[in-house]
Amino acid sequence: MAGERKAAYAKGRLFVLRLLDGWRRAAVPKHSAKAARQTTMNGVGGFSRWSGALGLCVTIATADFAAAEPRAVVELFTSQGCSSCPPADKIIGELARDPSVIALSLPIDYWDYLGWKDTLADSRFTARQKAYSQVRGDRDVFTPQVVVNGSAHLVGSNRAGIDSAIKTTDKTDGVMTVPVSVAVEGKEIKVSVAAAPQGETAKSGEVWICAVSKAIPIEIGRGENRGRHVTYHNVVRNLLKVGDWTGAAEHWTVPLENVVGDGVDAAAVYVQNGSREKPGAMLGAAFTSLN
Repeated sequence: MAGERKAAYAKGRLFVLRLLDGWRRAAVPKHSAKAARQTTMNGVGGFSRWSGALGLCVTIATADFAAAEPRAVVELFTSQGCSSCPPADKIIGELARDPSVIALSLPIDYWDYLGWKDTLADSRFTARQKAYSQVRGDRDVFTPQVVVNGSAHLVGSNRAGIDSAIKTTDKTDGVMTVPVSVAVEGKEIKVSVAAAPQGETAKSGEVWICAVSKAIPIEIGRGENRGRHVTYHNVVRNLLKVGDWTGAAEHWTVPLENVVGDGVDAAAVYVQNGSREKPGAMLGAAFTSLN
C-alpha cells in the first residue's frame, strides 16, 4: 500500500502503528524477510519526556570509569497485549545478562484496547517510539520493535539481527564513545560523564536516568497472550532527565528517593545526542544495581 510500510518476521505477524492516520493491526505473511534485514541508520536526535523534578546538583569534574564500557543500549518496545512479543521479551532477558549491553524494556500502551490493559505500559514510551520513527522519516512503529544505540531498528525477536546491529552501530563514529559512570553513595546516585574523546564530532547530548525493575513476572489474564506467564526484564518504570552534557567532563548528584520505588532495583544512565523530541545516537551509558 502506497505510503505505508509493513514488516514481518519468520515466526509470525507483528503490529504496525500508522503515525499519521492512527493505529491498526496488520496481518503479514509469515515468511517475509524484510524486517529481519531492516537496520535503518540515523545519526541525529535526542530523547523522550521528563517526568518529575530531580532536585539534583551538577559540578564540572573528572571521574573514574569502569574499564569495560558498555557497547550498546538496546531498547525493546513491547506489549503484554501482543502475541508476537514474548520471544522478544525473552531475548531482552538474555541480553540483560551481558555486561557489555544495557537492555531495556519499554512497554507501550497502544494495544491496550485488544482485550488486556498492559500493567506496565507508559504513554511516554509510546511517544519515544514515535519520536524515533519521526526522526527516521518512516512509519515503522510496531511491536516488538528494538532500537539499538538510538540508530538502528528492527524486529525485537530477531536475535541475529540485534547482534548484527550492535556490531554495526558500535563501529559508527561517535556511538557509545563517551565514558559514563553511575554509582550509589548513601542516599544519592552519582552520575559522571567524561569529556568528549578527541576527534569525535558529537560533543553534546541529554543525560537521562531510568528507574529499572530487573525482573517483573506477569500473569496475563486476557487478550492475545491469555493464560501466559511472561517475565519482563529491565523494565523502565520512570524516566528522569539529569541534565545536558556539553562535551566537558561533568558530574551530577541525584537523590536516591527520586529514583527508587515500585519494585525499582536498578538504574541505567545514558547520554544521547540531540533533543528529547528527536532521539538520536547513544553516546554513552552505564548501569548499576540499587540493592
